[in-house]
Amino acid sequence: MPSIFTRIINREIPGYIVAENDDAIAFLDINPLNEGHTLVVPKKEVDKLFDLDEDTYLKLQAFKYKVAQAIEKAIPCLRVGVAVVGLEVPHAHIHLIPLHGMHDIDFGRPKLKLSPEEFEEIRQKISEVV
Repeated sequence: MPSIFTRIINREIPGYIVAENDDAIAFLDINPLNEGHTLVVPKKEVDKLFDLDEDTYLKLQAFKYKVAQAIEKAIPCLRVGVAVVGLEVPHAHIHLIPLHGMHDIDFGRPKLKLSPEEFEEIRQKISEVV
């Protein structure tokens, strides 16, 4: 059964996509820690990030770099944090989280509740500068 991320990649379910290339896709986390919290996902479905072949991994890192720079330009923050947890969805992914302080990268704290309109506004801000 395809992961929820593969279903977004295949456009079977909607996602707030901010960037995409042949190998990877970036979309807003639907349960964000902060506005602009984005997931960077390889299109190749593997469970763990380090199970990717080296070429795909390096391409994903280059893509992540571009997306993180766009987030930093589009979303007011001190910096963009990076986290790889991978326990919630069995498809490798990297979290890019706009940070204002150390507490912003605590996955145990309550998630933001945003409206579809708010997600779309954030998606547009980031995608315009990728």
